[in-house]
Parts: sequence; C-alpha cells; structure tokens
Amino acid sequence: MSRIGKKIIEIPEGVSVKKEGNLVVVKGPKGTLSRVLPREVEIVVESDSRAHIEKRSNARIADQNQGLARTLVANMVTGVSAGYEKGLEISGVGYRAEVDNGVLKLAVGYSSPVAYEVPAGVSLRVDKQVNIFVAGIDKELVGKVAAEIRSIKKPEPYKGKGIRYAGEVVRKKEGKSAGA
Repeated sequence: MSRIGKKIIEIPEGVSVKKEGNLVVVKGPKGTLSRVLPREVEIVVESDSRAHIEKRSNARIADQNQGLARTLVANMVTGVSAGYEKGLEISGVGYRAEVDNGVLKLAVGYSSPVAYEVPAGVSLRVDKQVNIFVAGIDKELVGKVAAEIRSIKKPEPYKGKGIRYAGEVVRKKEGKSAGA
C-alpha cells in the first residue's frame, strides 16, 4: 500500500499534463518534460488542476511503482512551473570558479584549471567566484550536475577545503598530535 502514490497531484495554473499511452508530457511556462511511466501504473488526469496515479494490478511491484510514478510526475509539474536550483560552495585559499560560454572553469588546487562542460537543460551561475548555482527544470538532471561538480574536488576532512553543497556540514577530523 503506497501512501505517497495515493496523493493527488495538484496542477498549477498554466501547466498542462497530457497522457499518450505510458508517456506523460508536462508543459509549463519554463519548458516541457516527458517521461515514460512504468507499465504497472497509469496517470489519470481528472481536471485541469488535478491528477492521480492508479495501479493496474494489486501486485507488490505496482504498489512500489505507484509511489515512484507519483513522485516523478509531481517533480515534473514543479519543474516546469517553478524550476529547481541547487547551490554549491567552494572553500579553500585560491579556489574559485567562473562560467565562460557554457563551460565551468574551476581552480581548486590542481596544477591546471578543471573545465566542466555544462549539459543542455541546465544553467550555471557563479556568485563571488565561490558560490555556484545549478538551475533547471529537471530535478534529476540538476542534482546529477551538482553531484558531478562536487565530485571534482570533494571536501577533505581535515581543513574542509573543496566543493560542498550549500549548507552541507563537513565533519572535521583531528590532525596528528605530537607524541610524548
């Protein structure tokens, strides 16, 4: 029994949800997203402002996919209406970032700057050379790009230098102590 899957999906003004077989197409002011839903579930658009996910059988996999499909469609609706943004912070002496023609250039302690090609559907903004903002309509893609940028130089546990998510707390280790 999926509690999340039974929730109604509220569709805001200006957003339309269309069903073409197992393909769901969501159009809004920020763009269009589409996704194929698992075959154990289907979306039912009740009106212009409400939709819900129904199971096609009582199998356990249908319960699991009902919650998954509901969350995916709700994220698509939020993405095309409001969008998603994820923040990253760079900490370390001399560490900085800049965006140039769709390429993020990071100076994070390596011998030469690291270039990261920004994929289509995502926009990057750098503030004060140490704050990176990843924005887009696809929640999955925004999170993936933020994770890839963070993986270039993860925060190290002794001084905390590196790239971290905004608000992330890095647990620091104690350094070596002089033996007596």
